Amino acid sequence: MKTDSLFYKLFQQTPQLVLELAGLGRAKNYQFRSEEIKQTSFRLDGVLTPPSGDAKLPLVFVEVQFQLDPAFYSRFFCEIFLYLHQNQPDNKWHAVVIYPSRNMESSGEWHYSALLQCPQVHRLYLEDMANQPNQNARMRLIQLIVEDSKQAPKSARSLIEAIEKGTLLIDNKVETLEMIETILVYKFPTLSREEIQKMLGYNDISLKQTRFYQDVYAEGQQEGELKGELKGKLEGKLEGKLEGKLEGESTLLERLIVKRFGPVTEDTRTRLKTATADQLEIWAERMLDEHTLADVFSDH
Repeated sequence: MKTDSLFYKLFQQTPQLVLELAGLGRAKNYQFRSEEIKQTSFRLDGVLTPPSGDAKLPLVFVEVQFQLDPAFYSRFFCEIFLYLHQNQPDNKWHAVVIYPSRNMESSGEWHYSALLQCPQVHRLYLEDMANQPNQNARMRLIQLIVEDSKQAPKSARSLIEAIEKGTLLIDNKVETLEMIETILVYKFPTLSREEIQKMLGYNDISLKQTRFYQDVYAEGQQEGELKGELKGKLEGKLEGKLEGKLEGESTLLERLIVKRFGPVTEDTRTRLKTATADQLEIWAERMLDEHTLADVFSDH
């Protein structure tokens, strides 16, 4: 199961969840994205950036580490300090590493003990959250991600029941239900989405109901550039074909990229405008599977 992808989807929906997990408060308007480190082979998997111009809020580096990696801390701290050197941010920084359990953490005490003990570095172990009652839906989603597959359906149904009864704190019902479906799809890859929904006990959620779709569609109506209708269902990716003329397809895909990854470069805009309809469709299908723009455009 691509556990890290599930966490990145969750953090993109609710960036402040990282701050809550690390005990850093609940500031709003953070953005979550991947960051390339220039002139190196390093890539920061997750960076929470505070609202522009607010130097009082911290910059937060996030890593979900579900595999044992002896070189993890050397790489992670190198990436952080290279980022700080190249970008010279005004904000203080924090680092958050999320492990499934303590036995998955490689030792960094020999070279990095001072950093690991400083209050700016937060190591979180999801095993500490197991079976703990929680009235926050996002926290319950994290528990579901690491839940044993045998218990996951029961836990998912319990979570949905709490949402439907209104007994659970929730920011966005549709997004939360979609995320539950996505988690179960990852845990049971041989089942169809219809079988997953039957397991959960509720009917399909249309893409048109999501805030993601509604925002993009509203913008397209205002500018007269959205020619077709987005069809299909949201199940960790955009399924179906973006209809309309080629120019409309590239414009819509550019808008989706901006919402997912931030402002596009001129090179990216040119690439979209010169792409074929088939290539645009492939990229669109990857939009909700990949967590970096480079992965969307890759040749795989």
